[in-house]
Amino acid sequence: MAVMPYFIISPNTVVSLLGLLHGPDKTEPTPAENWRDAVIDVVIPAYNEQANIVLTLDSLLNQTVRPHKIILVDDGSQDHTLDYARRFARDNDFPLDVIRREHSVGKTPTLKYQARNSDADVELVLDADTALESSNFIERVVQELYQGVGIASACGIVKPMREKDRRERIQSARISSFLSAHEDISIYQPGKSWWHRLNRNITNLYRGELYAFLQRFVYRGQMNNFGSITNPVGCAVAYRRKYIQSLFDEYEPILGDDLTNSEDIFIGFAFLSQGYRNVQLQDVSALSLEPEARNLPKQIYLWSSSFFQSCYYFDDLMRSPFKSLKRWKQRRDAENNPEIQNKRKIKETFRQPFGSAFTKQYGRPMGWVIFASAAEKVFFPAAIIIMALLQWWEALAVTLIAETALSVGLMAALNKDERMKTIIKGLLMTPVRYLSLLYDAVTMTRFAADLWLTGNRGWRK
Repeated sequence: MAVMPYFIISPNTVVSLLGLLHGPDKTEPTPAENWRDAVIDVVIPAYNEQANIVLTLDSLLNQTVRPHKIILVDDGSQDHTLDYARRFARDNDFPLDVIRREHSVGKTPTLKYQARNSDADVELVLDADTALESSNFIERVVQELYQGVGIASACGIVKPMREKDRRERIQSARISSFLSAHEDISIYQPGKSWWHRLNRNITNLYRGELYAFLQRFVYRGQMNNFGSITNPVGCAVAYRRKYIQSLFDEYEPILGDDLTNSEDIFIGFAFLSQGYRNVQLQDVSALSLEPEARNLPKQIYLWSSSFFQSCYYFDDLMRSPFKSLKRWKQRRDAENNPEIQNKRKIKETFRQPFGSAFTKQYGRPMGWVIFASAAEKVFFPAAIIIMALLQWWEALAVTLIAETALSVGLMAALNKDERMKTIIKGLLMTPVRYLSLLYDAVTMTRFAADLWLTGNRGWRK
């Protein structure tokens, strides 16, 4: 989640609110290709995921559309990930292709290798700690990919996997039968001690509220306005394979495997720069195992630093707001050109010219979101720190109290069925939210040092 409005009432929130009030685009797509003919491969990068891999594989067997191949890429695991996966596949009689590495090389080389060595049309990347909650997840994201040639990636809603969700999945008929047949296999619950459970529950509570606000409000509004979000939610995302292969072919000679500290964010920006869209669906969901609260700073650093790094690499997107007038004139000329309109017999929402050269000259509509997000990440933490340093305690208190009241009230308004519960959760998580905001100041400092002091560009997860 690269774009996090830590101050809920922010420019991005206003843009999303306008999108929600405006509603979705009314254009009826007329796809040139039938999504039912698409060949789908599921790629599962895994590193020490013996506790989760069976749940992930089981969720694939529940899908209304089965993939052509399920490929497990074991990235040098030191546990029983590979053994558990093979036994589960054998017991449930489904083919599992396995790529085993002796040493971990990371997720980016995995995506690149599969994009180049597969004949599939769609590459669905599913993290080994993520389970597809909706039985029609694959069906819907692939269907959406084929609504237009401008759609490069599609994902669903992501929710934290609570212990309750995990227990229910472990107790399902297929997994319980598998565990009964293999008594030596233990799919333990991560963090059995009360301390670990407390840390995970704090994270699930915080992320649950944040994800609901981001995905049900902010990203939904962005989809209405621009037909895209900044980047796909990478734990469960379907890509047009030829698009992602082309992306790696273009950037590998320049960056190698150093696609920022979170490759999903870089990929999303690269697609936007080419004129493609990253679509999020609201009607399907996946459950992802979240890090414990003590590991949140690391996750925040990876996401936020990757956002800044991607802004650096794709600065033409960042400058899009300053090219709005030029872009408006170009669009008006295209709409008034009969020759161009006659060529557009296949209808697609938010259709725009492709190519980074167009972005360089005219920018992209999604550039407004990126510019606003960068401004928020810089100025909001800076404002709090400045008020604290100058000892403007009254102004600081009024700012935080007012912002908390507005943010909690807005989240409660969005969650009509559990308003009081949402208010309590929002208040409890407010300290975590502000600490996360302040940690972005650390991220900015490290990024600035990389940029202007050390010259480090070896950004890689």
